[in-house]
Amino acid sequence: MMPSRGPGQARAWHAEFAWLPGVGVLPEVLIEATADRFTRITPRAAPGSLPAGAIRLAGLTMPALANAHSHAFHRALRGVTQAGRGTFWTWRERMYQVAARLEPDSYRALARAVYAEMALAGISCVGEFHYVHHRPEGTPYADPNAMGRVLIEAAAEAGLRITLLDACYLSGGLDPAGWSLPLAGPQLRFGDGTAQDWANRVSMLGADEHGMLGPSARIGAAIHSVRAVAPEQMATVAAWTHATGAPLHVHLSEQVAENDACLATYRCTPAALLYDAGVLGPRTTVVHATHLTSADIRLLGGSEVFACVCPTTEADLADGIGPFGALAAAGCRLTVGSDSQAVIDLFEEARRIEMYERLASRERGHFTAETLGTVMTWDGHASLGWPDAGEIAPGSLADLVTVTLDSPRLAGVPLPGRPDAQDHGGEPDLALLEAVIFAASPADVRNVVIGGRDVVVGGRHLLVEDVPGELSAAIGAVLG
Repeated sequence: MMPSRGPGQARAWHAEFAWLPGVGVLPEVLIEATADRFTRITPRAAPGSLPAGAIRLAGLTMPALANAHSHAFHRALRGVTQAGRGTFWTWRERMYQVAARLEPDSYRALARAVYAEMALAGISCVGEFHYVHHRPEGTPYADPNAMGRVLIEAAAEAGLRITLLDACYLSGGLDPAGWSLPLAGPQLRFGDGTAQDWANRVSMLGADEHGMLGPSARIGAAIHSVRAVAPEQMATVAAWTHATGAPLHVHLSEQVAENDACLATYRCTPAALLYDAGVLGPRTTVVHATHLTSADIRLLGGSEVFACVCPTTEADLADGIGPFGALAAAGCRLTVGSDSQAVIDLFEEARRIEMYERLASRERGHFTAETLGTVMTWDGHASLGWPDAGEIAPGSLADLVTVTLDSPRLAGVPLPGRPDAQDHGGEPDLALLEAVIFAASPADVRNVVIGGRDVVVGGRHLLVEDVPGELSAAIGAVLG
């Protein structure tokens, strides 16, 4: 559970510097909250005006981060799949071996440790794309949602907010001739039979009329991919999200082979198939969106979808480089995710959006620091159904991350108000935010506040005492 705090308790933090979206980086910002919401933000607060008990936050404080795409159990593969050559498809076979070994207790232990690692990296909310639903042979547990519930419990124990993106996964892929393949082997535990069976099971989780599964958990839906769900079944999932108002996520065009199989089967691209099935819209997030045609990009932008990109995973699995700039220009709101947990570092995910655009164009300056900051915060939270998070403003959820400025990565950065700081001609001063986004790492995260509660203080997780130890034990249990 999160650290205890009385109902309605007021708290205050005095940030050395704070990024206030739309305003810039300002010094000496007093941030006040009651319960889990910010109530007042006062830049350039005079020392004598601080309320008693205000906590000093040295460094740059910003809204805590949103991890919009996670497969927690993939963390067990970090460092064990790098030898030799291979592709996404050979990596997938190793991933299936781990998926086959998961049981509720081992899954909970692994997810708890992974979510604690996320908190240490400045993340306050995770979108868990969940498809390991049933027993290894495909039969339901006594509670058909046992595996989903342990993820919710794990997030609570690690202090994170979670959107459980429960995935519909009905077939084992598309063969070269264009036929759907049945689920087999480790995939058996992913399937519910039909989309209606999926909807019936997910409804048993007991979300309220607002989609909430608990104080810090909400339900979302996912269509695994065009390989795993036929268009007539997609329509049922989309209808369920329309009825419930839940966010809807879907893997899209991560691999060229996926596009080729979709063209062979349906005579259209995956993006066009999703559009025709009624899947695309402002509550939809397409994940990866790596191999797209210009028509796909226009379709996605016109549908006002979020596009969650996962550059470290896409690099690790040799997926390719996505059209980040084109997607944003078309009207897609970009978000980022740690996906396979090759690393858990949303600063790295965000800056690679700009860096890959530089490599492709041989020019700099495609995405500003403020745009990338919004990718990690406001837009990421909104894509997970938390539009009231991701901003330091009255009424928003009281989530903060503070990044130290005295580490080897950030030491010497010009600070606002110092003689060596640049003159911005009246424009918002974002130099400090630029330094953090383009140079910081999770090792620089010092404090994390989630819903008004301290989760990380001085780089130490308050709820999970030994994060490396728990990771080692949980990974060892599932690798055997």
